[in-house]
Amino acid sequence: MDSRQIAMWALVILAAVFSVIAVVITVFDKMRARNHGQRVSESTLIFFASLGGATFMFITMLLIHHKTRHVKFMLGLPLMMLYQALIVYLIVT
Repeated sequence: MDSRQIAMWALVILAAVFSVIAVVITVFDKMRARNHGQRVSESTLIFFASLGGATFMFITMLLIHHKTRHVKFMLGLPLMMLYQALIVYLIVT
């Protein structure tokens, strides 16, 4: 396995880990919103989305109807997804 393949697998693993974290904190924030508990900050959500969790966070938000009225998320996450896809493309090619 050459260094490019190792880098690709490392990215896949990191994206998977951050995607799981992004989904968990999104669902947690939705539960806290319903119960009027202490919320996850938007900057924390955006941070994990930017580390590779944007796609699954976006899907999760649509499925559980969380922050769907926030332009920051409904426009920002798809833009992050495009940016992350571009990075993967540049690494793979």
